[in-house]
Amino acid sequence: MRPEVTILGNGLRVVTHAMPHLETTSLGLWVGVGARHEAEHEHGISHLLEHMSFKGTASRSAQAIAEEIEAVGGELNAATGLETTAYFARVLKGDEGIALGLLADILFNSSFVSEELEREREVILQEIAATRDSPDDLAYELVHDAAYPGQPVGRSILGTPENVGRLSAADLRAFLKTHYVPENMVLAAAGAVRHETIIRHAEALFGGLSKGQIGGEQPARYEGGTRAHAKRFEQCHFMLAFEGPSYRETDFFTAQVFSGLFGGGMSSRLFQEVREKRGLCYAIYSSAWGFKDTGMFAVHAATRAQTMNKLIDVIGVELERMGEEGPALPEVARAKAQLKAGLMMSLESSSARAEQMARQLLVHSRLLSSDELVYRVDDVTVERVREFAQRLASGRPSVAVVGAGKRSSELAHLAERRVAV
Repeated sequence: MRPEVTILGNGLRVVTHAMPHLETTSLGLWVGVGARHEAEHEHGISHLLEHMSFKGTASRSAQAIAEEIEAVGGELNAATGLETTAYFARVLKGDEGIALGLLADILFNSSFVSEELEREREVILQEIAATRDSPDDLAYELVHDAAYPGQPVGRSILGTPENVGRLSAADLRAFLKTHYVPENMVLAAAGAVRHETIIRHAEALFGGLSKGQIGGEQPARYEGGTRAHAKRFEQCHFMLAFEGPSYRETDFFTAQVFSGLFGGGMSSRLFQEVREKRGLCYAIYSSAWGFKDTGMFAVHAATRAQTMNKLIDVIGVELERMGEEGPALPEVARAKAQLKAGLMMSLESSSARAEQMARQLLVHSRLLSSDELVYRVDDVTVERVREFAQRLASGRPSVAVVGAGKRSSELAHLAERRVAV
């Protein structure tokens, strides 16, 4: 079955994909707003708003929301990102109306009671503290800050304790009114679903929303540099990143293929060189992700501080070698096979499919067929991968090191010198 798209009169896009062999439906609302759309004084408000949406409405308490979805065996959750915020549910066939009714209520009728707001502040402060105790999370935040210093796209999604402590219910309502407009939202559903049924519910629950104006985001400006944290952990966590292509660039798929063959699996260059041949760490991997106007390619590994020098050298050598010699054809073929398998497997999950459709409409304003996605992967050549590696190797790196105590800064600068041209 092919996905179907309808645009309501107020601009809300509704997309469904019927998967008749399933007995459940995954659905939700994806909003084109996240941490990078926050003003400096609003830092953390997207995440706080997501939390507060579940804390009670004019007609339901927080407990009633939880009991109502669980009474039909369903699940209700949400997630905040840099460019999107998602509110989603999974229910049995026929219970789509219950899930959508709850989503509509928590999104547009939340009461933001002061007692609940104070409680949730403490929850988020604990979440921020947990990140500070997680070396890989801390390294991820630091490398983003190094790549995009002083910019919303480089800030933590969670916000700071200071900002979370002063954001008010009035701030939440103003942010909701400004950004949660129908033209900036996608309602997506996949699984045991009928398009006509979802449209009927969407019209009843969201058709009355007033049109608004979609705000833009501050253009990303990649800079690069080093960041380090003096806190000591059992292992030293290292992240090396470069600017990569955005979702909208052709080379986004080149970046995905390169990431797969460079550090994406057990047969990848880094896994074989760093772990299998040298035993320098337990796990090492690379990843490539995109935003509307920029992207990042990153390598993450953890090892003892005493072996970090060797680890940095090996990564630098392998990156240089990839740019000079290029990958072997079998390496590219394996990476393409992994990427295509992941794309096809995602189509078998109703929740992954709903999210995929929503993000495609938000980013591209259209759906990308599986045939088109496979074609874009197959179109990546050995030469394009080599040129991409050269581009990385000639760019300024972003480096984050966490866990080596006072030596973290020294190691970060060492890594920057080792891989910088």
